Amino acid sequence: MEFNKKSSFILLTLLLILPLLVFLVKKNQNLFLKASEKPANIVIDSTVNLGTHNFPWRALAQGGEEKENMLEPVIGQTLFLTPKYIRIDHIYDFYDVVKRENGDLSFNFEKLDRIVEDILLTGALPFLSLSYMPEVLSVGDIVDQPKSWQEWELLVKETVSHYSGKDKKAIPGVIYEVWNEPDLFGNWKMYGKKNYSLLYYHTVKAAQSVENTQRFEIGGPSTTAPYKTWVDDFLSYVFENNLRIDFYSWHRYSKNPNDFLGDIDKIDSWLFKNAGYTIPKYITEWGSDSENSPLHDSSFDAAHLIAVMSKILQRVDLAFVFEIKDGLSPNKEKYWGRWGLLTHELAGPVEKKPKYFALQMLNQMDGNVISLKGENSFINGFATKEKNNVNIILSNLDENNLHSESFPLTINNLESGNYKIKIKNLDNIEEEKIIATENSSISQNLFLKPNDVILLKLEKINTQ
Repeated sequence: MEFNKKSSFILLTLLLILPLLVFLVKKNQNLFLKASEKPANIVIDSTVNLGTHNFPWRALAQGGEEKENMLEPVIGQTLFLTPKYIRIDHIYDFYDVVKRENGDLSFNFEKLDRIVEDILLTGALPFLSLSYMPEVLSVGDIVDQPKSWQEWELLVKETVSHYSGKDKKAIPGVIYEVWNEPDLFGNWKMYGKKNYSLLYYHTVKAAQSVENTQRFEIGGPSTTAPYKTWVDDFLSYVFENNLRIDFYSWHRYSKNPNDFLGDIDKIDSWLFKNAGYTIPKYITEWGSDSENSPLHDSSFDAAHLIAVMSKILQRVDLAFVFEIKDGLSPNKEKYWGRWGLLTHELAGPVEKKPKYFALQMLNQMDGNVISLKGENSFINGFATKEKNNVNIILSNLDENNLHSESFPLTINNLESGNYKIKIKNLDNIEEEKIIATENSSISQNLFLKPNDVILLKLEKINTQ
């Protein structure tokens, strides 16, 4: 009996520690693989012009953290990020847009207007996710189908008319997206009773019926990740029914920057097979982790932003950084692992997180993209050239926050002469010096601590 008790105890102990051992072994394997890879050796050819880029990071998203006063307290900080678009969802279940009186529907956009006006004050245009289902229309909850598709169409028509109609708000360039993460919020499918294609059909039909509007876009499906059936079956339905689709959208959360590029490669191949290769592609929500995490408050998310952008630049049209402002912690903690670029104003003075500063650095990457080679799994970035000036941004991404690296940077095929080099990192430490070309090249040794970002600007000094 005593032997059986001991055996059971040993077995139970092994079962409890086995997952931990597996985790540690995998972690050590990853550390070994990264430690054994070649160091970075960044080489830039200033004459290899890879074309323009459209600042895809100038697109921000705000989640449904609160119904009122969401963006107004941070308009100033958001303005300095020069966003082109700001995306919001929950527009139908947060802002009392529609109600039923004596059996008839009535519409009031006053509360939603306040949010849209705040977006416009940042210099951005509104990107409206047409979600979720108002209770007065729904057969169940806010992620369910409408009782009447005719009533849903009327709601969409009123929305598009209100914001895009030339005799109303007349905002040019509004983007409308059909629902938010339909595969998650509502468990919509591409078949059966709760078919997303049907939701898309009635939504687009309503939007297209609005006359005398400013230019606007409409598309979807805004899934939690790319799924083949949500391309093949969805686009087949769209084309068969001659429906409008101005863009294809999806979401992605991953700590691995290569996953974002992998998504685009898959979607491009699927779109090509469905005669939709030229449709603009929008990642309408993305980040390192879809859950609360200390990484969101740290420089990891800043380095992650740069690494991801280095992979997807020139491959997507817009990539909406999620999110602008933290929701308020239940305990009013300033930092609690939320996704925001900025802390919540009720937790003390609003503070900018490292990712905010990384976005500001990205905004200085003017000019055409030029060749940059020699990255590794830690060091990633890209380079641009405007006239005789070269801009370079690099990050050292390491989830374990352990890897520092020294590496050479060489810029080839420059015009001969003297150049001013400015180097700035996330800590706002700046270095500036004058250096002359040697054989039309300039070389520097750089050092990046874990999860740091540097912006290097090379400016030719004109001598008379």
